[in-house]
This record gives sequence, structure tokens and C-alpha cells, in this order.
Amino acid sequence: MTTVTDLPLPRLTGGGADFARRGGQLRVSFTPRCQLGCWFCHNEGEIPPRITHHDRAIRPRPRAVTAEGLLTAITAMTAAGIRRVFFTGGEPLLSPLARPVLEGIPAHDPARYTTTLITNGLTLTRDLSWLPATSLDRIKVSLHYFSDAAIAAIAEGKPGDIATIKAGIEAAVQMIPSVEVNLLLQEQNAHEVADIISYARRLGVSMQIIELVGTDANAGLGQKIPSAGITAWLRTIASREDVLTSGTGQGKRVFTVDPITIEVIDAALGRHHVGQCRSCPSRSRCTEGFWALRMDSAGTLAPCLLRPDLRLEIARHAGDPAALAAAVSAHLDAFTEGTLP
Repeated sequence: MTTVTDLPLPRLTGGGADFARRGGQLRVSFTPRCQLGCWFCHNEGEIPPRITHHDRAIRPRPRAVTAEGLLTAITAMTAAGIRRVFFTGGEPLLSPLARPVLEGIPAHDPARYTTTLITNGLTLTRDLSWLPATSLDRIKVSLHYFSDAAIAAIAEGKPGDIATIKAGIEAAVQMIPSVEVNLLLQEQNAHEVADIISYARRLGVSMQIIELVGTDANAGLGQKIPSAGITAWLRTIASREDVLTSGTGQGKRVFTVDPITIEVIDAALGRHHVGQCRSCPSRSRCTEGFWALRMDSAGTLAPCLLRPDLRLEIARHAGDPAALAAAVSAHLDAFTEGTLP
């Protein structure tokens, strides 16, 4: 088991400090691989699994970091002020990095920062043999479907197993401090949204409902379903609605639907942009704004999903957390001020 202790590093300055203060998150992608090939997947800016499944000649960038390198980066970023860390993919539990990194997360105060694993749940029953012993604060399962037929429709014919996914969620509820589900609104699951919400309420797991994030990889493959319809329905069953527009990224509505809360990401509430966004040629297609730093297994960190040309190479700083924190801070300052080339 790899263990990294907290280091006394300088906090992010300038735009970086603003990003951390506003609740910006760090998304650590262990792998671009996934068993499914969901049509909407942006794969954190890497080649989506759907494309690789169709053409094996189109490959994501090769892995260039170790578990120790990722742990050093995560420790540096949280010491510098990042308060939310998400582990993603692809499907993160398919990666050989998953176990050593998740087992290497030091015990920490969730008031200082939180760690969340996002998974499709297909291997969750297997991986629950070791996940509860880690310092993960939360597991989120992407539950965009409630039947094998819906999985096939969303994943372009890839076979799914909703029974296995549900079994994993139900087992995780008994073993993990906090379990939640994510749901992307789309034509292929519109007939199952109410069933998924009822299931979450039955288990007592809160959920987040998301609008499509459009990218070059999913352009023309599906229609964006706005959240207004589900919002109107939730108002008929909720005891409370709160609107949150502060912080990074898109605004959201938070409904209390006993015994859970349901967050609905609503692009109509606006989003957070910074200096680099003012002249960005992709701004008209941007639905997220500036809300996440995406660190990948190829050794780069991206402040924007739609602009891979703005990635920062961080692999060379893997053994020097202070240098890494300084490089990230300088990159964020330049991005916030709009001075990146």
C-alpha cells in the first residue's frame, strides 16, 4: 500500500486561490478505458471509449504516470487549497492505478477536502472487497439507465447488466459512508427517470441530475434534454428547493425529496467564466464554464474540457510536489487572467 502524508506547501495564489475558494474540483482520470461506450461520454477530454470501440486504430494517449506520481500530485493540490477530488475514467476501477491510489489516500478531515470515486458500478461488487478500507469519502455511481435495454441504447449496443449495477449500489450502501447516483438526462432514458429517482429514494441515496455537456466527441449523436421538465415535476414532490449559483461551473437547484436530496444542474442559471474564456473560440459551445482541473494518466492537467491545447504537462514534476504546486498555480493564474498562448 502506498501512503503519502500531508506536506507543508504554499497555498495557490491569484486565480488559483479564487478557483479553490469557489469550490473548483480536481478530477483525476485513472484510465480512458471503459466496458461501455456511452454516446455522450467526453472521457475528461481524452478519446472516448465509443470511438476506440469503433476503430481500434484511434487510441488515447499512453499512461505516463505512476500511482506514486498521482498521489504526490493529489497531496500537493489538496495542500494548496483544492477541497474536492474526484476519481474518474473511463471506468476508474478498470485501471491498475485505482487500488494503489485509493488505498494511498491519507486519512483526512472531510472539512478540509473530500474524495469521491465515480464508477459505472459494473465491478463494484468485486471491488467492495477492498474499497471500504480506503479513505474515500464517497462513491458516485453513474446510473443513466434502469434496464438492460436502456444500457444498450445508450452504449450503442454494448451489453449491460443492470442487475449487477444495482447489486453493487445496494452492497455499497451498507459498506461506504456516502453513496450517491448520477443521471444524465437524455432521450434514451426519459421513460426511466422516475423509476431511477424512486429507486434512489428507496435506498436513501442522494442523486445529481445532469444536462448534456456537448463536445466534439458527442456532437450530433444525441439531443440535449433541458432540465426544466424534471425541475417542474420535482417541485410537485419536493418539500424544499434551493438555488445555488455561487462557486464554479454551472448553477444548480437542490430539491429535498425525503429522504434524499436531488441536485439538478441547470445551465440556464449561468456558469463561471474567467479571462481565458473571453476570447475562446469554443465559448459558444461551453456549457460548464471553469469548474474543474482534469488530471489524466498521460501526465497532463487541463483547465478546460474543450481546449486540449491548454493542457499543462505535470509528469515532469511528479517527484517534486512544491514545484508541481507552483507550476499549477502559475498555469491557473494565466488561465484566469487570459494570458495563456
